[in-house]
Amino acid sequence: MLKVNEIRQHFIDELKAERFTTDRLGDKTIELIGASFLADEPAVFGEPNEEYIEAELGWYYSQSTNIDDIYANLKEPPKAWQYAANAHGEINSNYGHLILSDKYHNQYQRCLAELMANRDTRRACMVYNRPSIWLEYNENGKSDFICTNAVTYYVRGDKLHGCVQMRSNDVIFGYRNDYAWQKHVLERLVADYNDKNFDWVEEGDITWQVQNFHVYEKHFDLVK
Repeated sequence: MLKVNEIRQHFIDELKAERFTTDRLGDKTIELIGASFLADEPAVFGEPNEEYIEAELGWYYSQSTNIDDIYANLKEPPKAWQYAANAHGEINSNYGHLILSDKYHNQYQRCLAELMANRDTRRACMVYNRPSIWLEYNENGKSDFICTNAVTYYVRGDKLHGCVQMRSNDVIFGYRNDYAWQKHVLERLVADYNDKNFDWVEEGDITWQVQNFHVYEKHFDLVK
């Protein structure tokens, strides 16, 4: 399986060769369709912003769907969230809300229960996206078509592995923040599984599968 360093080299090579696609706004992008690799590094380019990651994790656990709550109104939320939100700051993609809330069937607890009931299961899946997103992604001025489709977990041997399946993922900032969240969820699952089960497991690998993995033209200078 490919690793992050090989994915990194792909984008470096594509930029050097000037192999671009053009998005709906006329901007260039470098993209990789159908990417699948071992997420063995927390960033493809640059370094994670730990301060922001901590704030985002707290916001996810709050289950608020308003981006103004990311920093508790102490400063503006990131521009990417502002672009996704409607005029009131509402979005769809609070990942904690999607897997922890009763509204979406408390998928985290159901997934944990499935893993404990059947160590060999292939059903331990948390679904982030939903068919109704076609009606909700642009509701009241939003632009938020949930990027993560689903994540499935497997106990194999003595390890608990995660397989992340994404509709779309920005290489520069999106991957860093999404990786931090998925690693956190996997770590929590391992801890909760071990707390309630005699069959001890360790944290395994995260496989990252992206239908469209891309770098925007405004970030080409970071591809190095």
